[in-house]
Amino acid sequence: MTDTAVVLFDEIKTAGGRRFATATLNAPASLNALSVDMVRLLTPRLREWAADPGIVGVLLQAAGEKAFCAGGDLRQLYQTLLECGPARNTYAEDFFREEYELDHLIHTFPKPFLCWGHGIVMGGGVGLMSGCSHRVVTAESRIAMPEIAIGLYPDVGGSWFLRRTPGRTGLFLALTAANLNAADAIFCGLADVLVPQARKGAVIEAIAAAPWAGEAKADRATLSRILANAGEGAGMPASKVREHYDTINALMAGDDLLDIAKRLRALQSEDPWLQTAAKTFMKGAPSSAALSFELWQRVPRMSLAEVFRLEYWASLGFCAHKDFAEGIRAVLIDKDRNPKWSPASIEEITPEFIEDHLRPRGEMPVELARLT
Repeated sequence: MTDTAVVLFDEIKTAGGRRFATATLNAPASLNALSVDMVRLLTPRLREWAADPGIVGVLLQAAGEKAFCAGGDLRQLYQTLLECGPARNTYAEDFFREEYELDHLIHTFPKPFLCWGHGIVMGGGVGLMSGCSHRVVTAESRIAMPEIAIGLYPDVGGSWFLRRTPGRTGLFLALTAANLNAADAIFCGLADVLVPQARKGAVIEAIAAAPWAGEAKADRATLSRILANAGEGAGMPASKVREHYDTINALMAGDDLLDIAKRLRALQSEDPWLQTAAKTFMKGAPSSAALSFELWQRVPRMSLAEVFRLEYWASLGFCAHKDFAEGIRAVLIDKDRNPKWSPASIEEITPEFIEDHLRPRGEMPVELARLT
């Protein structure tokens, strides 16, 4: 396979004769934005590796030093949103179905799965990383779910994994797109260990030298030890989420989004990180905030597979409404950062508007229907 491929596949030969597979996202010019082409290469290869007894684990990494994955590649999707409007959008159906199928496969992968989350990890990149059994961040990692700025919501399983962060931090991240560093990500349960980027080569050498058993539980423990050793002595940055944990919980308290919005609008803080979070909420799509909150309320007792099925309908709902296309236009196409949201305020959103985003549009694809 040539280096022009958007995903590069290789193997690390190990001391015991088994192999550790590697997949490298290879689109550094787009900050390794996750494209349909990438998904269509990754999914079948991961299935092959899961079934191959000679493969003991997987390393998912990315080309370049700037980003692991800055999110989904939305440019082609944008064209279809303009063309289809509220009508059926088969490209969007395939786009979200195939991405969620891949994310679920990673969450349920039967062998150690290491994600090297160096640099920017946002949106669809967090979707890839969150399901891995071993998630490395570096001092340069910057993690966020920024969908409120583009008129979407934290999909790719975000409704599930943000609900499992401490307290109400996940809701805060969904509503404010707050940026996280390595310490924040580990505190929130979105990453496992900080390893300096300079030690990546040593980690790969340790993987090659390790006595892999070919038994998932033992091999996960082996990989955990390798990463713990590699991270030993690394300086951990201060965590803004930990520092402001009580404030975040107070801001996000209760069961009424209007109460939360009122508190965010009134927030007075000398901390630029908190100020930026509140401003991002106020500039973000009211529809995104409303659906993020609705999903937060709906998913606590749902399985991961059930959440992906709900998110599939939600994502198609966003494609059928106006804000998603408008958000992509403002951020990625025209880059004027001046979206015109509809509705323009949270106060204007009705229960019927929310339900129309979440209703089934056609049949549930068999690929998602059979997830367990």
